[in-house]
Order: sequence, then structure tokens, then C-alpha cells
Amino acid sequence: MLKLNTTEKNWASTTAARFEHKLRAVRERSAEKIPNRAVDGVHNNKADGGSYTPDDGLCWWTNGFWAGMLWQACHATHDDRYAEIARYTERRLDEAFNIYLGLHHDVGFMWLPSAVADYRLTGDADARRRGLHAAQLLAGRFNPAGFIRAWNDIPGSDSDTRGWAIIDCLFNIPLLYWASEETKDPRFRKIAMTHADTVAANFIRADGSVRHIVEFDPETGAFVRDYGGQGYARGSSWTRGQTWALYGFVMSYKHTGAVRYLAMAQKVAEYFIAHIPADGRIPVDFCQPAEPKYYDDIAAAVAACGLIELAILVPDRQDEYLTPALKMLHALDDTVDWDEAHDGYLQYCSADYHGKEHNVNFTYGDYYFYEALLKLTGDEVFLW
Repeated sequence: MLKLNTTEKNWASTTAARFEHKLRAVRERSAEKIPNRAVDGVHNNKADGGSYTPDDGLCWWTNGFWAGMLWQACHATHDDRYAEIARYTERRLDEAFNIYLGLHHDVGFMWLPSAVADYRLTGDADARRRGLHAAQLLAGRFNPAGFIRAWNDIPGSDSDTRGWAIIDCLFNIPLLYWASEETKDPRFRKIAMTHADTVAANFIRADGSVRHIVEFDPETGAFVRDYGGQGYARGSSWTRGQTWALYGFVMSYKHTGAVRYLAMAQKVAEYFIAHIPADGRIPVDFCQPAEPKYYDDIAAAVAACGLIELAILVPDRQDEYLTPALKMLHALDDTVDWDEAHDGYLQYCSADYHGKEHNVNFTYGDYYFYEALLKLTGDEVFLW
């Protein structure tokens, strides 16, 4: 149980209410959209009709987060209008099953906060079917050499991705834990734990920093090399990757009770906490140069969620985890776009260090900011 002082309780309650008040306006403007960002204050739409390239459109990896935000609000407010709009995502993502070739290990991100959230909250049979369908697809990406393959072949590239796994998948394997819990079939759980153990052994460095991409021999599972991926460089510390590991191992612990996952989450958390800047603003990479100053609000929001969970799970170290989480959330609050005429919230997100998208909005960052606030108020429904 969290022990927040009165000032922090009031701030969390007020900020969560402010988020939801804006969401009531945004939801109507985006009722028939699956947004992954707001551009100039307006949500784009990954379900805007027409044809889709395999790695875009309805198969885009963040397509579950808008629905997840709505389901969180539905649970917190008991307003069924949120459920009505959230189900638009579910129906449209049925087409992604049919497209198939664009799907990847991120089906957990797509269907956990959409269909599985619906089923958890309402018991809807179609939502359950969709979640189990997605879980079968994720299980089908498992290489018995010990890992879940991240991406399909990259069009126009000579990169051989058959042996590639990435840290983000720790956030997808809860779909497999859920499928085992729902069906009582242990194979999903065994796949998830095998992958998590491979990540612990190969992605987490001795100091608690995290690799983004690891290439394994697809035949033997032997470590081949790692890649800098979305971070600054090979050997650096991409902050969002740190948070996928931190919160991801928390989730593996919560689903399995295996204390090795809790210990790994704490190891990554210690590294992350030690590198939080004084102002609480999280860079894209902890090893990046001082200039240009690129931030990633998504990493801050995900880290806050994971640290709040650790504060609950390890009560004798609650202050150690809760204090930096609150520091980052207050820093986010200071830069959020609270204008109800604009669709997005967080404004300093980055897709990757060397890309062109910096100081932009991404819907999944907004989702995690809201999830963190609801954890503090006690109104969250755990979707992972």
C-alpha cells in the first residue's frame, strides 16, 4: 500500500481528474480513430481506411494504447461512453489479424490494453477470443532456442532479423501470462518465462543498464552481438529500454511470483534512479551528449509506473522508489499540454535518438502518464 502525504495525494487526485476532464473532450473528437500521436494538437488516425503497408496502419505497434486510456477512464469513472469508443479499436484491429504480415512481437501492446482490458472489465466473449488469438500469434514467434523473435524481415534491408530480440518484448509477454491464466494451459507461461530468463541473462549489463537489440544465433540461441537500436550508441543506455526492462520484470514477477524477476527489476531501477537528472526530465539516452538536449517523456512515464509498482511490492524501500517516481511525474505535469482543444498531453517525446521525431506527442506516453496517476489515486485497473 502506498503511503502518500496529503500534498501528494491531493496533487495526484487533482491531476488525474484534470487528465480525465480533458479526455472527455478528446474522446469525442477521436471516437472513430486509432491515434498514435497528436500533430499540431490533432490526433492522427492509424485506421483511416484504404490500404495499409505491412508495418503501418492497423498493424502499427502502439494501436492498443488509445483504447487502454479509455478503459482506464471507464474503470475510474464508470462512464460507459469510454467503453463504447474503446471498442472501436477492437473491431478495427480484427482487420490486422487478416493483414497478418504486418504483425510482430508487439501484439501484446496492441491487444492487452484493448481486447484483454475489455474482457477483464466486462467479461465480453469476443474480447476474450481476440486476446487469445493475439496470444497464439505471439507464442508462434517463439524460437525454441530461447527467445521470441522481435521483427519480421525488413523490406529493402539485408539485415537478417531471424535471431533478433528486443527489450520491448518484456512488455508483450504479459499477454502470454494472461493466456495461461485464462486457459490453464502452461505452454504460454513457459514461453514467456523462457524469454524473460534469456533477457535477464543477455540484455541486462552488470551495472543495471540495458541493451536494446540482441542478435542470437537462430539455430543455437548463442549470443551473437548487440546493437545500439533507438539509443545513442552501442553500449549506451536508451532510457525507454531501461523502463521496458524495469516495469517488464515487475510484471513477470507479478504474474509468476519468481523472485529473480523482482531482483532484476530492482537492479535496473537502481541504475535508472541513479541517473535521473536534477530537474526530473528524462533524456532519450543517459549517455547522450549534453547538446542537443533531447528528452523522452515516455521513458519518464513508464519508469514512474514501474517504480510505483516497486514501491508497493517492496514496502521497506518505498521511499527509495516512490520519491523519484513523483519527481518525474511532477516534471511531466509542468510541461503537459492541458488545453482541452488539443488532443495530446505529453509534448517532449522522442521516437529514437538519431531519428527526426523529438519534442513531439505520442499517445502511448499519454497512456502511461495517466496510468501512473491512477496508480497513485488507487483507481487504476492493471492491464498488463
